Amino acid sequence: MRIDIITLLPELLESPFRHSILKRAQEKGRLEVVVHDLRQFGLGKHHQLDDYAFGGGAGMVMMVEPIAQCIESLQAERRYDEVIYMSPDGDLFNQPMANRLSLKDNLILLCGHYKGVDERVREHFITMEISIGDYVLSGGELAAAVVVDAIGRLIPGVLNDESSALLDSFQDDLVAPPVYTRPADFRGWKVPEVLLSGNFPQIEEWRLEQSILRTRQRRPNLLDEE
Repeated sequence: MRIDIITLLPELLESPFRHSILKRAQEKGRLEVVVHDLRQFGLGKHHQLDDYAFGGGAGMVMMVEPIAQCIESLQAERRYDEVIYMSPDGDLFNQPMANRLSLKDNLILLCGHYKGVDERVREHFITMEISIGDYVLSGGELAAAVVVDAIGRLIPGVLNDESSALLDSFQDDLVAPPVYTRPADFRGWKVPEVLLSGNFPQIEEWRLEQSILRTRQRRPNLLDEE
């Protein structure tokens, strides 16, 4: 999979993709993340990327022309399954969406800034809009990093144990059950006996029960959506 990220601040995306799972995914050749500095497509000698909004009002707007040129230059090289705009009013990002996107070959993520992008970008280039939550960030870079991380770990061959991703929270509209490791007894705080029993069908039943209970306690909305 290849993911191209268009941004005003490429330095914000240097660290997230150089460590841990995403680093290994790229080293294995399973994932390619390419960050593009939109300023290379800026207008005039000052490489202008934003301007005042028609009709007045506070804040600047990212201009259509640099974004159009950047996206079209990428599309001239390969076919993209989705051109995604990271936006507060996009579809709320969740695990099923991450699952679907992990099956794609090529994605573009556009990071917004200021008061957003010229609406013509959204009308003529964007095929999908994603929000990571009902709040506003200074820019779309952190949101893009979240999306890439969630997608990248699902790509076959990225995780050492591929079944691990299938047991993550939200894969079955349930949060994950409690987990424990050694020692079995710490300060009198003991691991549930069922986990030490070696009876794996019974363990799986316990885990499912705990997932349902924890979802009911912490995220009842997930059960309401069934």
